[in-house]
Amino acid sequence: MTPLEEIEHLASVPLDLEVELDRKVLTVREILELSAGSVLRLNRSAGENVDILAGEHLIGFGEIVVIEDTMGIRVTDFFNEE
Repeated sequence: MTPLEEIEHLASVPLDLEVELDRKVLTVREILELSAGSVLRLNRSAGENVDILAGEHLIGFGEIVVIEDTMGIRVTDFFNEE
């Protein structure tokens, strides 16, 4: 039996995915000073992969794509803990 066949019974279980560009820690003062048009400097560069998380666990990487007028994520790699 293949690994996919072993977990087939879980195929319809919903699972929230999160896509994370970066994280930033700000003080309450810094947050209160934010306004429309404020720019937060991130540690990642433009064009760098985003993280794909499931249940707060890193499962892969992707890149932001635009299809017509919708944004999406193209999966570029899956994380393997082996």
